[in-house]
Amino acid sequence: MEKTVAKKENKPKIGITIGDFNGIGPEVIIKVLSDIRITNLCTPIVYGSGKILTKYKRLLELENFNYHQYNPNSYLNEKKPNVINCWHDNIEIEPGRITQTAGISALKALEKSSEDLESGFIDAVVTAPISKENIQSDEFKFPGHTEYYESKFGDENSKSLMMMVSENLKVAMVTGHVPLSKVKSLISKEKLRQTLKILLKTLKTDFGIQKPKIAVLGLNPHAGENGLLGDHENQVITPVISDFKNRGNLVYGPFSADGFFGAMSFKKYDAVLAMYHDQGLLPFKILAFDEGVNYTAGLKVVRTSPDHGTAYNIAGKNLANPNSIREAIYLACDIVKARENKVESGIRVNKEIKERDKDKDMEKKVAE
Repeated sequence: MEKTVAKKENKPKIGITIGDFNGIGPEVIIKVLSDIRITNLCTPIVYGSGKILTKYKRLLELENFNYHQYNPNSYLNEKKPNVINCWHDNIEIEPGRITQTAGISALKALEKSSEDLESGFIDAVVTAPISKENIQSDEFKFPGHTEYYESKFGDENSKSLMMMVSENLKVAMVTGHVPLSKVKSLISKEKLRQTLKILLKTLKTDFGIQKPKIAVLGLNPHAGENGLLGDHENQVITPVISDFKNRGNLVYGPFSADGFFGAMSFKKYDAVLAMYHDQGLLPFKILAFDEGVNYTAGLKVVRTSPDHGTAYNIAGKNLANPNSIREAIYLACDIVKARENKVESGIRVNKEIKERDKDKDMEKKVAE
């Protein structure tokens, strides 16, 4: 029996994939969904295995977590996290180990959630970390989630853009999961124009910023030092920036990455465009690791993820911080609401919710 896609209510339906179940994915999912404030904000649907979640609940002694087992003949419980079993085998967990079974299971959860995302059964998906090693197969030949989602939901007019988001910093990358030796050859005028168009559009549509101000970083040290340390800035980056400026866009640069972040200049801009993965992610994770979110911009679907990996070294030890996946859920809700135009800015609404929750936590601590 096919699932009936009901008319969207005020609360978005957020799918959450379990990721590699030998990493910290199940732990952070359980921790964040133990908080009733999440179900007040959205209807969470975990794609994975109820048996796996129960094993981690017992292992980590996280007794506050309860869920509703969903199946096609059932219903979505709006007051509890829902779980969709993507496999029925009784698989043993091996926290901290890279296993083929965990990779196969992670892919099953990813594929099932993608079907429901395409059909409209869920409004957005939050992906817990996978291992890029054990998930590789004939069905998954991608460097990561971002490329997978572009293959599923992108086309000639809908390209993806890796974007890291926190409350005070947004960083996008022209190139993503590619070897450093290939970066320069991949940054052409056409590629840079395409990336800036996506970034401008997502800042307006998904984040409610009507006139975004973007800082573009250089490729070479000191942004090429006027050609002394490289000519890519003069030949490619600067002409594209000038073109966007002439069209009335607030796009500036190229800036030297070290000085730009060292002087905290990112605070003057709505977003930063880095040329390659580590140039953007290194400062982002230093500044916002516990609350950072990975957002796949540019697609018709909404996909977010925590900004950390599987963290095998702490898996199963009750040491994982759930803040990043919590922020990923918040951001997914924000963008769904912004796209539906239900509110002027979903970002502002959920920020108010988070601030109110912080106040409640403070009142509770004072009372104790």
